[in-house]
Amino acid sequence: MIPVLTPEQMRAADSAALESVGGGDVFIRRAGHAVARVARTMLGGTYGRRVLVIAGKGHNGDDGRVAAEWLTEWGASVQILDASEVAGHIIDSLVTDLVIDAAYGIGFRGTWSPPFVLDVPVLAVDIPSGLNALDGTVEGGVLVADRTVTFAAVKTGMLFGDGPSLCGEIDIVDVGIDPLDDVSTYLVESSDVATWLPPRDRLAHKWDHAVRVIAGSTGMGGAASLVSAAAMRAGAGMVHLSWRGDAHAVTPPTEVVGRALPAEGWAQDIASDIHRFASLVIGPGLGRGDDIGVEVRNVLSTCDVATVVDGDGIGASVDPRAGHSALTARTAPTVLTPHDGEFAALGGDVANTDRIAATRELAARTGCTILRKGPTTVIADPDGAVYLVVAGDERLATAGSGDVLSGIIGAFLARGLSAHEAAAAASHVHGMAGSSCASEGTIARDVVAMISDVLTEVAEHVR
Repeated sequence: MIPVLTPEQMRAADSAALESVGGGDVFIRRAGHAVARVARTMLGGTYGRRVLVIAGKGHNGDDGRVAAEWLTEWGASVQILDASEVAGHIIDSLVTDLVIDAAYGIGFRGTWSPPFVLDVPVLAVDIPSGLNALDGTVEGGVLVADRTVTFAAVKTGMLFGDGPSLCGEIDIVDVGIDPLDDVSTYLVESSDVATWLPPRDRLAHKWDHAVRVIAGSTGMGGAASLVSAAAMRAGAGMVHLSWRGDAHAVTPPTEVVGRALPAEGWAQDIASDIHRFASLVIGPGLGRGDDIGVEVRNVLSTCDVATVVDGDGIGASVDPRAGHSALTARTAPTVLTPHDGEFAALGGDVANTDRIAATRELAARTGCTILRKGPTTVIADPDGAVYLVVAGDERLATAGSGDVLSGIIGAFLARGLSAHEAAAAASHVHGMAGSSCASEGTIARDVVAMISDVLTEVAEHVR
């Protein structure tokens, strides 16, 4: 996993590193050399190339000036401009081949006016100048980077808000500054998923990783089918699906056992044989109403099995009179998967631009692992650990995509992963599956079809 630091944590790590060596020159030299190496790669060589370095007065500018020294030594023609004097300048490919943005770093406050850069690649030093390193907001001007060289760890603002669209490709460079021991936020990689996900045992039985799904209702049969199919593709050996409505309200996938729920008291029906299953998924397409809320909360109270609560189940889990009591009383691992609207319904602070802090607070309050959906997915457990997932893109913005994610989480819980790891691994696999689909016209069942291929690819990381 890749450490992700707030600006405050990064400054603390900087201070500790400076104390250990008695000064910052060694880190500036290393950082500047790293920037120059990436610049050389972007230029395809340096001899005769023209580079413009925009340098501020602080250490960020020092990194840029060191990079300029190296690039000059390697044969490039380098010009350095003061960051405070570039407003209104027009920079195009007639005058330069690369712009290095070394104006301001993670401690910058206020606004700046960058030059107009036309058809010239931009390399940012540590973070694009003007980007808030905590939450990814921008209050003034900023240069969009094609690539960003950042030091020691990713900063939170690079992954949220405008950060992903402004940073471009991110290179994490080790310059000898180690994150401190209090790091609790990490970016998930495929190698992490490969480590967490146990291989199927040669002697495995289909009931070893069985998943119970309570989803779907009249007019919402697709949600139930997508959850079930995704769980099967993600390694559930057996899926039993039940839905609200008559026997014809939902058509289960061929491999899935399906039956309608009783009209009333179905929580008791679910509890009667839940011991046969390793996990439960409840909520997608289930419908809304006070009666449904009572049943969902009864299921959560009586079914002591690892559970994913998604879709309509999220709102139903909150008792208008007793709040989160059905969730906080649970002893089995529980994953909630809200989008921002559902996050607010759970009592989460959607106005807080620090999505990590807000998600961490709701996880602590509910006693559940919270998977907060978004371009960067935040997974927080009740103890405060946070995993971030950036896999996936706009292809996942399609009806039923969330149902697919719930099915994958359910399967991973059934395969023995902790709630935190199951949610993070499933989000990463879900994102990779979406990114493997056609660039246009992708629908949720296309994502389901790619899960097996993605899991095979992920498994290669441990071979």
